[in-house]
Amino acid sequence: MTDTPTSATAKEWPDLSPVRSGLAMRCPRCGKGKLFNGFLTLAPRCDVCGLDYTFADPADGPAFFVICFTCVPAIALAVWIEVHFSPPWWVHVFTSLPAILLFCIPPLRPLKGWLVASQYYYKAEEGRLAPAQEPAPHQLDG
Repeated sequence: MTDTPTSATAKEWPDLSPVRSGLAMRCPRCGKGKLFNGFLTLAPRCDVCGLDYTFADPADGPAFFVICFTCVPAIALAVWIEVHFSPPWWVHVFTSLPAILLFCIPPLRPLKGWLVASQYYYKAEEGRLAPAQEPAPHQLDG
């Protein structure tokens, strides 16, 4: 199957929200197939509708969002504990380290699913440069 359904089969697939299908880590076309083979490894294709996932390249997007929105508060918590209480290092092992791991690792997979589903939904593709166009003769006179 191809990435985009033909006009004859376009009505077979529901119009799914990229947020809903992505955060559920399901196929962006049918909403039923698995999106991942491993923790962050995309499956080669949907096991239900056959959508080929090679179009998807979220790159470092999930890591960027996690760093900006969850790592910063987790690190701020660790800094606050250090400045406010000045605890021994082992306190950070039992407070800050688990907070950082819990804030940073679990959101990666749903965010990657959302980015892949958004790429499908909005038909994102690699950018291409347009061929250079010469100015029209009337534009040369200034």
